[in-house]
Amino acid sequence: MAENKNISEIEIQDQKIIVNVEINLLEALVPVIALMALLAYNIFYANGELLGAYSNQYILLIAGFIAAIVGLMNKATAKIMIAEVVENLKKIAVPIFILLLVGALSGTWLISGIIPAMVYYGLQVINPAIFLPASVVIAIIISIATGSSWTTSATVGIALIGIGTALGIPTGMVAGAVISGAYFGDKMSPLSDTTNLAPAMAGTDLFTHIRYMSFTTVPTIIITIIIFSFLSMNVETNGNADVSYLLTAIDTAFNITPLLFIVPGVVVTLIVMKTKPLVALLAGVLLAAVFAFIFQSDVINQLSSSNITTVVKAIFVDTSITTEDKMLNELFSSGGMLGMMWTILLIISAMIFGGIMDGIGALERITEELLKMAKSIFGLFSSTVLSCMGLNVIASDQYLAIVIPGKMYEKAYKDRGLAPENLSRTLEDSGTVTSVLVPWNTCGAYQSSVLGVNVGDYFAYAIFNYLSPIMTLIFAAFNIKIRQLVKN
Repeated sequence: MAENKNISEIEIQDQKIIVNVEINLLEALVPVIALMALLAYNIFYANGELLGAYSNQYILLIAGFIAAIVGLMNKATAKIMIAEVVENLKKIAVPIFILLLVGALSGTWLISGIIPAMVYYGLQVINPAIFLPASVVIAIIISIATGSSWTTSATVGIALIGIGTALGIPTGMVAGAVISGAYFGDKMSPLSDTTNLAPAMAGTDLFTHIRYMSFTTVPTIIITIIIFSFLSMNVETNGNADVSYLLTAIDTAFNITPLLFIVPGVVVTLIVMKTKPLVALLAGVLLAAVFAFIFQSDVINQLSSSNITTVVKAIFVDTSITTEDKMLNELFSSGGMLGMMWTILLIISAMIFGGIMDGIGALERITEELLKMAKSIFGLFSSTVLSCMGLNVIASDQYLAIVIPGKMYEKAYKDRGLAPENLSRTLEDSGTVTSVLVPWNTCGAYQSSVLGVNVGDYFAYAIFNYLSPIMTLIFAAFNIKIRQLVKN
């Protein structure tokens, strides 16, 4: 069957954007409106149980089905829709394996005593009065060194959540501090994939992009740290007596020794040496399993009569370790790989919806309409920000939120005499950082699962993430550091 001539594919590096002249804006928005309405009803009126435990996944698939019907009514072929879905699913193969290994990592790091040791020593070192800003700074350091917000959350993020919980600080606050610091480092590190992707899309070089991005990013993180300092001074904690009791409970349940930090040290070193994340995480799982046999024989024997069975269970399914404190019992539990299945299914459902939306030409139509807002310099920046944030919601993928607006707006910035680093900075300030604020986006789903905190709980405290697009618009509105093209 011949393809409809009204539908074409524009190649953007590895990403194809479908152009369908048959579909209008209202039709392109129908699946989005349906998705937002169903999700809102599920969250606010059905307590997340509209269609059972996997309500969000079903809602994304229903919205995808609605999008497919809209596409078929506008001459989009099922072949193109399926092809786009397949392309999206190919892209998430590695993230899914990473999620599975993070689940295994949390299980083995628990039974080996690594996570309890992080909490144990952290309770003694970190002052509750500065815990939240210290969490931001720690996350910044690790994320800049590794170039990955995901790795930061899966290592020090988990430990900081544990320490904060033990201190009685709301987990949403701690998660917001970790995510704020992690995404600052992710943006500013030359090792980060998004930091390399944004200038490539806009047509500038990496270090020009990083230097120019610092104008908006540094003030935003300073404001973030100030706000967290204020929160930290005013939040109620359990106090020294309660912390001492927790230390005793941890020390009784586990064999705590600084030698346990060899494992996270090896993982971070491998990542800094640019080892593939899958290899680094797998090394962390295997090494932690060995350390469990060496240092936590009593814990292993308590969980099962078979030592091998205990370790295998920690990797693949749930594990819980009982201490003298109920709060620690909740903290010292892990779902292993199985615990990541809800998140993995959410990501797969989101990619199906995003693929169909692209396949019917809806993404291109919505972006095209946003571009019509760009009648002034501020309008151009505003349109870029809205496009990036909208694609994080609709396409559920951080990379699409950088790639599609990057190529769509590249010519518009050039035509206005604006240097490409204006665009690359705006892509990061709005596309990279807001992805974690969307529950069904790959980033939001990952961070929520790894840190064990719902997006709704940390949303208000992910201060750096929602201040960043505001900051870039303030700079645009007052013409601050808006670099012009140099005429030869």
